[in-house]
Amino acid sequence: MRTTIVFDVNETLLDLSALDGLFAEYFGDAAVRRSWFAQVLQSALLSNVLEEYRDFGVMAAAALEIVAARSAITLSAESSREILGGMRALPAHPEAPGAIARLKQFGCRLATLTNSSSAMVQDQLRNSGLVDLFDTSISVDRVRRFKPARVVYEMAAAELGEDAGDLWLVAAHNWDTTGALHAGWKAAFVQRPGMVLGPLDRTPQVIGRDLSDVADNLIARLAQC
Repeated sequence: MRTTIVFDVNETLLDLSALDGLFAEYFGDAAVRRSWFAQVLQSALLSNVLEEYRDFGVMAAAALEIVAARSAITLSAESSREILGGMRALPAHPEAPGAIARLKQFGCRLATLTNSSSAMVQDQLRNSGLVDLFDTSISVDRVRRFKPARVVYEMAAAELGEDAGDLWLVAAHNWDTTGALHAGWKAAFVQRPGMVLGPLDRTPQVIGRDLSDVADNLIARLAQC
């Protein structure tokens, strides 16, 4: 049976720093992009707690209004659309295509699991040139809950037709790998700049500095099985 490896999309496969120029232009500080995406994730987690699901794109738009208000900036509708539209055209991290291709060549079944909507992730994978590398893409909109809710990983396992213990999640977010591990999956953490595991997080079986490093470690590990 082929090993199935499931990838997070935003920040794991795709480089959100491509939006830094827009945030520098409209906010005067590229670092606001990080504050904005952190607010998106905070809003998604609040949505889970309150059980009031809204599309991830809606969360992104609301978060943009929040960071604009914090900065005492009024964004035009056109500026907001430009920033939010950029989410659909993010480039892949430079090492991503090669790393994913090596895993595919090794014989792994590859999928994505994202908080983005089904429509958005298709645009993202197509525009980044990664779409043909994956066997399937799964969105949380099928269960109307965001990662790291356990039901998301359970849904993905059911969609893939596999037991949780046979699945790997690759992500650059500690909350995502911890959520997957809590749901019985195995996990690989992509330790990109600024991404760290906390003392309360569950420890992934694989940790790498980028996707290339993670892919090499996964292949070496799977070759021993």
